[in-house]
Amino acid sequence: MRNELDNKFVLRVFDKIRQFGTKDDDRYRLNGITAFTDMDGYTLFVEDPKVKLQYGFHNQYHYDYDSQSDVDSFEKKLKEIDKEY
Repeated sequence: MRNELDNKFVLRVFDKIRQFGTKDDDRYRLNGITAFTDMDGYTLFVEDPKVKLQYGFHNQYHYDYDSQSDVDSFEKKLKEIDKEY
C-alpha cells in the first residue's frame, strides 16, 4: 500500500469496521482502528493513535504519520481486519 493504495481494499476494510465495530457517535472502532466520514460522506478517515489515513474523492489519499514502522503496523491491522471479518 505504499505506492498505490488499493481502493477496493480500503473501502472493504472501512465497511467491515462499520459493520462489526463499536459505534461511538459518528465513529466506529474495531481492533484499535477508528473509521468515520466527513459530513457529506465523500471522505473516509481510517486511523489508529499513530497513523491517520484520509481517503477521498477520485481515490486520492493522504497518510499522516511520524515513522514508517507506524505505517507498517497500521497496514498490518487493516489486513488483519480484512482477513478476520
